[in-house]
Amino acid sequence: MRHGYEDRADAGRVLAATAQLQAYAGRDDVVVLGLPRGGVPVALPIARALRAPLDVVLVRKLGLPEQPELAMGAVASIGGTVQVVRNDSVVQAASERVFEEVHQHELVELRERERRYRAGRPPVVVTERVVILVDDGLATGASMRAAVAAVRAQRPARIVVAVPVGAEEACADLAREADEVVCAWIPQAFWAVGQAYADFRPTSDEEVVAALHAG
Repeated sequence: MRHGYEDRADAGRVLAATAQLQAYAGRDDVVVLGLPRGGVPVALPIARALRAPLDVVLVRKLGLPEQPELAMGAVASIGGTVQVVRNDSVVQAASERVFEEVHQHELVELRERERRYRAGRPPVVVTERVVILVDDGLATGASMRAAVAAVRAQRPARIVVAVPVGAEEACADLAREADEVVCAWIPQAFWAVGQAYADFRPTSDEEVVAALHAG
């Protein structure tokens, strides 16, 4: 497996070529869901290679107000179902009031992005189907855990998490919650998802919408 990617599209092509994902190619019961924003350009070449429909599962990190990168948890939505994943050790260091305030704020943002990305199109049906959840990498894994919980509530046949790079602990945690985890590269020294990419520029909302239309 090649370590390091030109950009997110390159990472998606590498993931799509793995034996684990190729096993799902050409099946009519497979859907690919990208986590916006960065997971969607990774998911597009995977959906194309597997000849599967592409959609999004909306996820918002619940960051501490004074330290947005430190997650109290995450919230995810698909098909009208909203699931919350908590990081209780961080919540306890803040407060339940702070958690609820951030939670409500991010729910509003999640609904707005869902409206923007879908543009009136209904979500892809995931019940009794194989769902491949894609992000550009796993650091803590909180966002992906929320996505898995939201999809699980829709009663899929199987959940496969696929990422180009991830921290060893995060990949191990997801392996206990998803049915299968495909993590193409687990660096011995992991410090950030961006270490795997030559080009790790932020993905825009416009790029997400374009990818969904292309998929």
